[in-house]
Amino acid sequence: MKKEEMLGALEAILFACGEPIGVDKLAEALETGEEAVLEAAETLEKKFNTPQSGIHLLQLDNSLQLCTNPAYIAPVRAALDLRRNTPLSQAAMEVLAVIAYNQPVTKAFVEQVRGVDCSGVIGSLMLKGLIEERGRLELPGRPLLYGTTESFLRCLNIRSLSELPPLPQKEEAASEGADGGEDA
Repeated sequence: MKKEEMLGALEAILFACGEPIGVDKLAEALETGEEAVLEAAETLEKKFNTPQSGIHLLQLDNSLQLCTNPAYIAPVRAALDLRRNTPLSQAAMEVLAVIAYNQPVTKAFVEQVRGVDCSGVIGSLMLKGLIEERGRLELPGRPLLYGTTESFLRCLNIRSLSELPPLPQKEEAASEGADGGEDA
C-alpha cells in the first residue's frame, strides 16, 4: 500500500471508529507493521495537531484516536447538547400537533384549543427548531403566526405535512358519511 493510501485509510479508520483503536489492530487492517502505522500516525499528527485544525490525533498508550481540538470544546459541547435534549413533553406534543394540523396559527388559537397558557412551550419548540414564526395576522395587536419547520418534517421522517396521519375526528366523520351514503 502506498504511503498516501495508507494515510487516507488510517484517517478513515480513526474517523469511523470514534474510540481509541490499538496500533496492532490498525496494522492488521492496513496489512502492514506497527512501525509503519506509527510513522503514518506521526504524519497525521503534523497534519491535524495545529491550532487551526478542528481535530487532533491522540496517541494513548498503544492506541490512536481522533478527538476534538481542545480550543473548540465549547462550541462542540453547545452543538451536542442541542442533540441531546430531552424528549418532548406531553404539552409540547399537543402544541406541536395543534400547530401542525392548523398552521399558520396564533398562540391564542393554540391556547384556546388546549385551554392553558402555551407561551413557554411555544418558546421551547422554537428553540428546538420545530416551529417558526410565519408572519403576523392582520388583526389588532398583529399577533404572530406559527408553523412547523423542515426540522419538524425530518424528525417525523415525512416529506410534507400531507403525510401526517388524519385526525381521528375526520376519520370518524368520513366513515359515518360513507355509511350514510350506502344506506340512502
